[in-house]
Amino acid sequence: MGVEDASEKSRADYVSRTDMEAQSAALGVIQTRHPDHSVLAEEDDRSLSGRLAEWDGSPLWVVDPLDGTANFLHGHPYHCSSVAVAVDGRPVAGAVICAPTGERWWAARGTGAFKGGRRISTAPRRPLGQCLVGTGFPFKTMHQLETFQGQLARVLGATSGVRRAGAAALDLCYLAQGSLDAFWENYLNPWDFAAGWIIVEEAGGMVTRLDGSDLGLPDGSVVGAGSPALLEEFAALLK
Repeated sequence: MGVEDASEKSRADYVSRTDMEAQSAALGVIQTRHPDHSVLAEEDDRSLSGRLAEWDGSPLWVVDPLDGTANFLHGHPYHCSSVAVAVDGRPVAGAVICAPTGERWWAARGTGAFKGGRRISTAPRRPLGQCLVGTGFPFKTMHQLETFQGQLARVLGATSGVRRAGAAALDLCYLAQGSLDAFWENYLNPWDFAAGWIIVEEAGGMVTRLDGSDLGLPDGSVVGAGSPALLEEFAALLK
């Protein structure tokens, strides 16, 4: 399957048959085991705000069947599936699987974060100049490009490097395991970050909005780091 076989939801934002089949399989399991729970999945024509407004407060499964669809369609291995379940607006469990590499991460509130059965933790606190940072380009929100370019210039000048690979859920998992020291994007949907959010927190890191407020489940900015102190320093750099 290639780009020519997918539908384009918006410029450079694709949905493939694999997205739909993976989502259908995930929702089938959730709805069979938890028929009284709610689901917030990426491939849905309704608006995010409308779906959150309709949410009845029951446990909410947040599903991204294929994060990194453009990578998948081009044969690039940086893509994954991401599922989390939220209670009272915060994820209580989450899992991310990268099929090309066989990597699997998961976490549950109060029990720690794991990769392939091994407990993981964020990197030890380093000076900002030694930090490796992940990000994502604002291809869905091009009006933010100028802001992002300024941020990128500052981060490049203050750290040891920036990486953009194209799947935020995986970026957050690499933050959780210490392969990245920090991460930011100016706009993500909840299915992009819900599972990664709890995996990072259970690994000892912290994830917030750019202004320091709690993520919650609406769309918006996401900034994370391996420690609260680094997050404060990194967020100040972005602002």
